[in-house]
Amino acid sequence: MTAAVTNNTYSDLGLNLKQTDKKAESLGQADFLRLMTTQLQNQDPLKPLESNEFLGQIAQFSTVSGIQGLQDSFKSLSTSLTSSQSLQAAGLVGHGVLYPSKTGYLDGENGLSGGVDMTSGGQLAVEIVDGSGQVVRRLDYGTQGAGTSYFTWDGKDSAGNTLPSGSYGIRGQVTRNGKTEAATTLAAGLVQSVALGSNGLSLNLAGVGAVAFSDIRQII
Repeated sequence: MTAAVTNNTYSDLGLNLKQTDKKAESLGQADFLRLMTTQLQNQDPLKPLESNEFLGQIAQFSTVSGIQGLQDSFKSLSTSLTSSQSLQAAGLVGHGVLYPSKTGYLDGENGLSGGVDMTSGGQLAVEIVDGSGQVVRRLDYGTQGAGTSYFTWDGKDSAGNTLPSGSYGIRGQVTRNGKTEAATTLAAGLVQSVALGSNGLSLNLAGVGAVAFSDIRQII
């Protein structure tokens, strides 16, 4: 009876490795080195391994080792950057920040403030909207140049009545050449704490909640 011929490279080299059902197996550094050493031990004395082939295998081993080292370095760098960013964010506690938002929080003591991004100059107006969608106050700031223009609302409606603290909508409107367009608004918030979670670093703002650290546009 003729013995079945196998193409198992590991068995041919004298390596008794446990077989699995996976279609492909990855070699670690230890496996690669053991494979190369076993190949040298079992080579045909009459047909020794060519030097260029041997050097090629060493180069492959070095490449595998180098890639793993590079991955470890990137992981270490990522950890360091995250720690540094966390320390910087912790220093923001007690400070105000600006972040893109269509709503802002009215503090009974400090009012509601924010900014409007203007791509070019024009007549700027900011509308404050309550929970029912009604405009309770319109703030006109006249002609403003390109850039971020800031606004502050004292918490009073058009009739001078003081409104309760809470969230209010903010609308930025810029008029140029008789045409009015909506503009991106920024809300101001007070940083109370910093958190590092699965989604990255976030700031907890008074009356607002969590805002991603990457969304912060300005410290005020």
